[in-house]
Amino acid sequence: MDRHRLSDEQWERVSSLLPGKVGDRGRSAADNRRFLDAVLWLAGTGAPWRDLPATFGNWNSNFRRFRRWAVNGVFDRLFEQLSGDPDFEYAMIDGTIVRVHQQGTGAKGGTYRQAIGRSRGGLTTKIVALVDALGNLVRFVLLPGQTHELVGVKPLIQGVKFEMLLGDKAFDADWLRSEIDDRGAIAVIPPKSNRKRKIECDFHAYRWRHLVENFFCNLKAFRRTATRYEKTDQSYRAMINLAAIKIALR
Repeated sequence: MDRHRLSDEQWERVSSLLPGKVGDRGRSAADNRRFLDAVLWLAGTGAPWRDLPATFGNWNSNFRRFRRWAVNGVFDRLFEQLSGDPDFEYAMIDGTIVRVHQQGTGAKGGTYRQAIGRSRGGLTTKIVALVDALGNLVRFVLLPGQTHELVGVKPLIQGVKFEMLLGDKAFDADWLRSEIDDRGAIAVIPPKSNRKRKIECDFHAYRWRHLVENFFCNLKAFRRTATRYEKTDQSYRAMINLAAIKIALR
């Protein structure tokens, strides 16, 4: 259980960033560390909320607090503050498919509104992520599983300055190449085989794209991100942020 908890040094880095700290009106941070350890344990083990060990307190109280923080974007802001200054000598973009467990369905409004779709693997969610030159997560978006990765590109690169953007053939689109060129950056994207006009690709630089794949491998070491159990995209996004926070604190 201890390997999922925060060390004293890691806790020192995050404690002042959490809501409900001493001094906040009507709240106390007395159990913030225990709560964060609880949700990190869940993210790592993939266990159901009802199986949360009693040492973490009442499972339902923890769940309701998790939902409140997820809806309010607390985990998004926590990750943003811990991620530091990205190295944008170049950036990399890629997508990965995650299987949705049957317990991850049933939210109001239908699955599609919760970034769940039906692809070759059944009900799935797609994570499209932007990482920096060191392979550290910068941003990510959630899409229904059958949606093309290109749909998630614009919100990921908006306002981000990079010298090169690395991506696989799935990102070979004229509009994206044009936008990267307008920025004065370089697109390191292999052309699709059906292109009529030959486009050069810097395959020496392209070999660094493995760093975004490494990030997904690290992310999926957390079982509650490798399989989606959350009904809402807000809660699943929070689980991804929790995993990214633990990765960033290593």
